Amino acid sequence: MPRIMLVTGGSRGIGAATARLAAEAGYDVAINYATRVDAAEEVADAVRAAGSRAIIVKADMAEEAEILSLFQKVDRELGRLDVLVNNAGIVAPAMPVVDMGLERLERMMRVNVVGAFVCAREAVRRMSTERGGRGGAIVNVSSIAARLGGAKQYVDYAASKGAIDTLTTGLSQEVAAEGIRVNAVRPGLIETDIHASGGQPDRVERLKGFVPMQRGGKAEEVAETILWLASDRASYVTGAFVDVGGGR
Repeated sequence: MPRIMLVTGGSRGIGAATARLAAEAGYDVAINYATRVDAAEEVADAVRAAGSRAIIVKADMAEEAEILSLFQKVDRELGRLDVLVNNAGIVAPAMPVVDMGLERLERMMRVNVVGAFVCAREAVRRMSTERGGRGGAIVNVSSIAARLGGAKQYVDYAASKGAIDTLTTGLSQEVAAEGIRVNAVRPGLIETDIHASGGQPDRVERLKGFVPMQRGGKAEEVAETILWLASDRASYVTGAFVDVGGGR
């Protein structure tokens, strides 16, 4: 029986690469998206072309009701969840903290932190062996920004990813005896369109000189790490952080 993976923010970048790679590994995949239904459908087509089932589900990670509906649709249309990839996240235009407004800060934390917590909660409710589940894995997508800080650009984003690191550590300890492993990847400078949404489409090219490997990473390179953490090959790995940042 195929294993089932839910990828939040699965219509682009790291999420899309993860969904495609998961299908090649034999997973059925639920692809969450916020706005780009066309992009989500394209990823779903790739999953189906690899021989796996795929559904797309619109849900805003800032809204608990939409997250609950997302998980319910996965239950109905695919079955019991095995892996959650907590990937959905936003970034805002670069600016120092002194200029950040409350609306920006609240949105950042609701999507990147609260949404991830709610998704993790719902996954645990389904996976926990103490609740009738069969165990599973949660892979949180953090960022190297959590330890670099994002000064004068994205301190709010970096702080949100710091919270994801704490979630990973704490939750991994809570549910280790319930058959659930919780780990995180921390991507560095990766070639995705999130930089454009933050107002810096040339960011990777401009900053690659600061990376010891002298290049930006590819979404597929992060996805490979996610798939390993989700798999039985990482069966004794929990509470771990894997930096995918070219040495930065």
